[in-house]
Amino acid sequence: MITIKQLDIDPKKTETRVTEFIKNTVKQAGIERVVVAVSGGIDSAVTLAASVKALGIENVTAVTLPERDITPKTDIDDVMRLCEAFGVTCERVEITPMLHVIRENISTFDPGDRVAYGNMKARLRMLLAYYYANTRRAIVMGASNKTELYLGYYTKYGDGGVDAMPFADLYKCQIRALGRHLGVPESITEKPASARLWIGQDTEKDLGLPYDSLDLTVYTHLQGWTPSKIAAETGIDIEKIKGIVARITANEHKRLPPAILRLS
Repeated sequence: MITIKQLDIDPKKTETRVTEFIKNTVKQAGIERVVVAVSGGIDSAVTLAASVKALGIENVTAVTLPERDITPKTDIDDVMRLCEAFGVTCERVEITPMLHVIRENISTFDPGDRVAYGNMKARLRMLLAYYYANTRRAIVMGASNKTELYLGYYTKYGDGGVDAMPFADLYKCQIRALGRHLGVPESITEKPASARLWIGQDTEKDLGLPYDSLDLTVYTHLQGWTPSKIAAETGIDIEKIKGIVARITANEHKRLPPAILRLS
């Protein structure tokens, strides 16, 4: 049997590699600063912590972009606690008035289409992150993890619209371990995952499995295992595994650059 222990990392070595990646990425871009959009979740918290470790407080701008009646107060409190812990000043922009303007100017807007509206919110947050990056001559540091990237559980040109992804080769369980090592508050490292695009959104419910099972399924699938072998070796329901594998295949377009017609 294979268990989640198979994905254990050495947090200290991982921290060194991540911070070196951030330093080198910023240097190659010919700048000194980064912007991190922080939500109160573990991924963006680890991104902020690692960026501060790599570049220093003075070169990191935190931006939080809550939505009225959707973003819980606990998330905002966690963002403030996180930024205080790492000595970073956080810019806060309420996105609700902007969303109202957009909604009022789309004649066919359907508030019941949660996916389309949720993606709109994510893309608005990307726009604002880049506004701060432009005004500070900075790049936008991404927070995506390997599990969600392969499952396509992110918005193309939304939270997927960034300049660098230091954690795109780390599974969710590894992100949590790194967060504990970096000193991210426990209220964040142990928080259930949610994109907060609508009330009651829960990532594990959306994807149909707990994160440990999602991590193992993606990991073993990328090793070339069949769904039946994954089920036999992990104890995860084979129909759930088939659904995850289908999701990985269907969302491959998100992981690829735009198609280009070569005419030269």
